[in-house]
Amino acid sequence: MNLEHDYHVAGLVAHKELSEELNDLCVMHAVKPLSIGEILDHLGPRASALLVIICALPFSTPVTIPGLSTPFGLVILFLAARVFLGLPPWLPQRLHRIVLPASFFAKVLNASRKLIGWLERRLKQDRLEKLTNSEWKLRLHAGIVMFAAMLLILPLPPLPPFTNTLPALVAVVMTLSILKRDGAGVIAGYGVFLFTIGYFLFWGAVVIESFNRYGGKVWAFIQGAVN
Repeated sequence: MNLEHDYHVAGLVAHKELSEELNDLCVMHAVKPLSIGEILDHLGPRASALLVIICALPFSTPVTIPGLSTPFGLVILFLAARVFLGLPPWLPQRLHRIVLPASFFAKVLNASRKLIGWLERRLKQDRLEKLTNSEWKLRLHAGIVMFAAMLLILPLPPLPPFTNTLPALVAVVMTLSILKRDGAGVIAGYGVFLFTIGYFLFWGAVVIESFNRYGGKVWAFIQGAVN
């Protein structure tokens, strides 16, 4: 079952909210470590889409889980790329075997409770459905999630801030909006995406300008110190 099907099922059948899904995972795995493969098995028909959101949430909140930024970004990228190409979901076994800490879902839920609640109160089922009612539109939206995952994977320093937060918000808002078939939410996702691109371009220009202005002086200083 692929991610496109997850989205269509979500539009036709009543499902638990994301906060309820996370609560269930917290209860079931409060003291037991959990692998990515086990999460997929547990979540059922919406597993791919919900896993994208779950992997993005830690980056969009203050919770810090060292060592998971690259594999989580790769999970999002693989799932979104398969949808973009019209292929069924697939993850390498290496990603299936990633084991999450026993307290992972509790930390994610506690840190993201306000964000999840805010989104769930504002997203409406089947609003502006024309933006989510065909395969090519879903592929287009998945391409935005894929691009956001690429930004998440970049090995950027902690400064400037929000270089993980903004791409993660794109993935969360876009995917949750498509699960709800909320075209207005999809539009909001594109808005966050455009802001994110502008933010990265701004800081990229700042870095280039700083390098052009001070790079030569720094290099000359290093050469002088070595010689």
